[in-house]
Amino acid sequence: MIEQLFGSKTRVKLLKLFFSNPNRSFYVREITRKVEEQINSVRRELANLLALGLITSDSTNNKLYYEVNQKYEHYEALKSMFSEAKKSKPADKKVTSKSKKADEAEDTKEEVKDNTVELPEAKHWEGAGNIVGIAYSGVYTRDESAGVDVLVVGDALISKVESVISELEKEKNKELRYALIEPDEWRYRQQVRDKFWLQFDGAKKQIVLDKQQIFEDK
Repeated sequence: MIEQLFGSKTRVKLLKLFFSNPNRSFYVREITRKVEEQINSVRRELANLLALGLITSDSTNNKLYYEVNQKYEHYEALKSMFSEAKKSKPADKKVTSKSKKADEAEDTKEEVKDNTVELPEAKHWEGAGNIVGIAYSGVYTRDESAGVDVLVVGDALISKVESVISELEKEKNKELRYALIEPDEWRYRQQVRDKFWLQFDGAKKQIVLDKQQIFEDK
């Protein structure tokens, strides 16, 4: 149905890829692998999306990169339609005789849950430990100011994190810089606004997982 509405299966796959990954840049062969379509079909639809202003292109190191145009006038409407990012919804409340303090504590928990952001890529990190936040920058967004390509916030096993990084390096065909930081340390860095936090906060990035709003500048 949606393929008929938007013209082709390849176009719909591209729209899902781009609108699920704002700030991320992809080159043609990377896009082809992710959407699992023929390169000629991908090139044709990329040209169509460029002509419509839905995506932009830029060249780096002799590679042409594409990303969603967040200034497109219907960006938000299309994002709500095509983004595969999940944002959990609060559970329905039951009327009970709990104290006001208990209700407020429950509201706080639901508020955190309601703001959980998760992209399909987060599944790569399942089993790595108790991870509350993942963000990609650097080679993923073509912004080296962050200092790292992958930031993981949580209580995770180094060996498991290294295993996931190894898989991502095969996918990108490039060595990745990464940092694993415990949640308390990340919050402290945020509080004192240390150099690493400031660099990462100001960099172009893709939030892959955020369970506790840790990537929000408070």
